[in-house]
Amino acid sequence: MDNINIQMAGITSVDDALMCANLGVNIIGLLVGQKHESYEFISKELAKQIKDTLPKNVETTLITHLESAKEIIEIAKFIDVDFIQLHSYIKESEVEKIKIALPDKKLIRLIHIAQNGEILNDISKMKYVDIYFTDSINKTTNQVGGTGLTHSLETDKRLVETLNKPVMIAGGLTPENVAAAIKFCHPWGVDVNSGCRGANGGRDKDKVKSFVENAKHQI
Repeated sequence: MDNINIQMAGITSVDDALMCANLGVNIIGLLVGQKHESYEFISKELAKQIKDTLPKNVETTLITHLESAKEIIEIAKFIDVDFIQLHSYIKESEVEKIKIALPDKKLIRLIHIAQNGEILNDISKMKYVDIYFTDSINKTTNQVGGTGLTHSLETDKRLVETLNKPVMIAGGLTPENVAAAIKFCHPWGVDVNSGCRGANGGRDKDKVKSFVENAKHQI
């Protein structure tokens, strides 16, 4: 599946972003708007700097935990991202404001999945969705995204097969398991964060290279 979309989330530097892009990552996820403790949240100014240095064929996602449409719209316009990934339990009325203000930005909506595969939020209440995003939630800390936790891929497979919009899967993906996950679920895309981290918290070049190769060619 050479056409699989690969999002690298939690990028915090221009160097890491360019390295990932050069290795075949086609979506860079930028965390702006913090709700839980994480060093990977960056300022909108740094996010824009990263976005502006990327090749034109590499897209960007604003990954945010904010719940205010006004704040999210302002940040998304400032960075000029392609996608807005909503990681909070944001009111659908606020999502509607975002969609009206930024009709050209695609909305990525999070489906929280427990490790046993149970879906923990009501998908049917999501009126505005361009892409669904499945991810593990750490129920102990209430952390969503970057948990490194896996969950039952049976749920992802079912969602890919039944939802009427593209699905990006995440949750504990690594260079070692991404090929099997893609073969089993056939998603629109995959997202990785902790699975490609290096010792310093940035991206590990070898891990990124292996992840991309295994995702695209499933070797």
